Amino acid sequence: MAPVQKIILPLSRDIPFNKLVLSQSNVRRIKAGVSVDELAEDIARRGLLQGLSVRAVVGADSIETGMFEIPAGGRRYRALELLVKQKRLAKTAPVPCVVRDGGIPEEDSLAENIQRAPLHPLDQFRAFLALKEKGQTEEEIAAAFFVSVSVVKQRLKLASVSSRLLDIYAEDGMTLDQLMAFTVSGDPERQEQVFERLQSSYDKAPYIIRRMLTEDAVRAADKRAQFIGIDAYVEAGGTVLRDLFQGDDGGWLQDVTLVDRLVAEKLKADSEAIAAEGWKWIEGAPDFPYGHTFGLRQLRGLPVPLTAEEEATRDAFQAESDRLSEEYDSAEDLPEAVDERFAELETALEAFENRPIAFEPAEIARAGAFVSIAQDGTLRIERGFVRPEDELPVESEPEPAEAEQAASIEGEDTVAIEADAPLPEPEEEGLSPISDRLMTELTAHRTLGLRQALGERPEIAFLAALHVLTLKVFYHYGSESCLELDLKSVGFGTQAPGLNDSVSAEAIRTRHDGWVKALPKESADLWDALQAWDGDSRLALFAHVVSLSVNAVHEVWNRRPRALAHADRLAQAVDLDMAAMGWNPTVDTFLGRVTKARILQAVAEAKGQRAADRIEHLKKGDMASEAETLLAGTGWLPEPLRTPGRTEAEDVPEPVGEEDGVVDTGEADGAQRTAAAE
Repeated sequence: MAPVQKIILPLSRDIPFNKLVLSQSNVRRIKAGVSVDELAEDIARRGLLQGLSVRAVVGADSIETGMFEIPAGGRRYRALELLVKQKRLAKTAPVPCVVRDGGIPEEDSLAENIQRAPLHPLDQFRAFLALKEKGQTEEEIAAAFFVSVSVVKQRLKLASVSSRLLDIYAEDGMTLDQLMAFTVSGDPERQEQVFERLQSSYDKAPYIIRRMLTEDAVRAADKRAQFIGIDAYVEAGGTVLRDLFQGDDGGWLQDVTLVDRLVAEKLKADSEAIAAEGWKWIEGAPDFPYGHTFGLRQLRGLPVPLTAEEEATRDAFQAESDRLSEEYDSAEDLPEAVDERFAELETALEAFENRPIAFEPAEIARAGAFVSIAQDGTLRIERGFVRPEDELPVESEPEPAEAEQAASIEGEDTVAIEADAPLPEPEEEGLSPISDRLMTELTAHRTLGLRQALGERPEIAFLAALHVLTLKVFYHYGSESCLELDLKSVGFGTQAPGLNDSVSAEAIRTRHDGWVKALPKESADLWDALQAWDGDSRLALFAHVVSLSVNAVHEVWNRRPRALAHADRLAQAVDLDMAAMGWNPTVDTFLGRVTKARILQAVAEAKGQRAADRIEHLKKGDMASEAETLLAGTGWLPEPLRTPGRTEAEDVPEPVGEEDGVVDTGEADGAQRTAAAE
């Protein structure tokens, strides 16, 4: 057997920088990676970590000239050249070089770039972590490697993922995007639990991982989190889960028990401050069911009057607003400063219009207030509600004629009169009182007369109906009208999630408060006020009052097929679109409470059968979560919420996207369930 020929490596030597020149044989033409400036700074800090590959320059007479060209290492040469120009490196400084001869220079350059194995991302993550553990700050690491501090934070976060998951990533068992999704949680055990759940799921998209990791947390956008404040939560020892790789809307509050405790404590403190105003009772809760004020009379306070100083300030603001409006009336675009000033003036003037309401001390003493959290996280205070048991007793005064009659027969024997028996004629001894029987007969005739006359005067009939219904809704004094019309503001025995914070509930509440301010304080003044209003105002109030009587709720114990059929007709008449009203199919509102078959039907109607087939293999909980994302923004509605005659989601053609025919839903976690609006 012939002996194996030994490999002889090229010689390595130090060559003065001024003896080096770039070679035209370098195959790298496109700039990529670290810039020459950054590489120069790195060399200045650490020295040259990799030598240059050079070849001797031969003259026309085939004799070496003493110069060396560089086919591989051009960027390093440029960086050294920059340091020389900056006088930070001597022109004659020795540069480590590998001197090659033979072969093709272009092959040297190509081989050096192709054979170089890029650093695995995990090695970089762990290297950053090692530097951090050896005492370097995130800022120092960022400066040393010419990256932003946020990039260093991301790399360190990736390195902190469960070691088991990092090993799986190193073996290409998951993608980098999936690994980034796991960083949302800082609990390695929780990360591994979610990874195990993913093994039985077909869809392992990053947004699914994020959703699983945060399903038991409170979003920072939740009204409870906004109410207590993230800083207060963290100060109390709470942990906030953050996603460093994409927008997370403030993150997630991991300690739900702590959130609930802080909310309860803050609500209690706020309630005590409201109670100090003298209210008989205060009820505080994060949420109240829709219709919690039904059956209670709302006090009619008066806005606190402006002081002389406040009036002067308001007039000055109004004058400035009028002046700016006149000055820029013809301008197409307002200067930024002027636009900002307009906004400031509008906010200030609106504050003067929305004055706090003052109540009589005697009224406060028998009324109460509800304290809760509004959808935007601010404190919601509903003052001035009187419970029926706290109402003052109504004393009925006897009619003068009745009092005289009672006095005249006092001490005499009482004669029982049959209902149909004729009453005795009064004696001719002056003006004796009219008997009850005769009064009944006379007013019966008057009632028929009123019915006949009112039937001929639709505008007065409308006014009378509006009067009694308004009395019942805003004053709870329906007995002050001779019309026996009834209006029930129906409460809801079964509350849907988020009903009181829904778009519709908030709109109704705002509209109702507006009418409270417009109506007179005393019920005795209502008739005259309504008479003075124009027709449009009456119609608007009538619509609001009548709307509060709508009851299209399906109740097992109260079958009303014809009433529910009428609800369909009414929905058609007003062109009701529940999707536009803010209703969305989420896990809480629908998908988590129906069968898998209905979930698949919903997805098929909104996104096409192929989308439904894609999630068919999932377990119920995962299927509901995936369906929520697929249905977001489609306007799909379940049958009970659809308006007959409107174009529904099932008419939407199947979308075309990736090879499976399903449009990519992306990784935006914003498609998850919202709190309350929301």
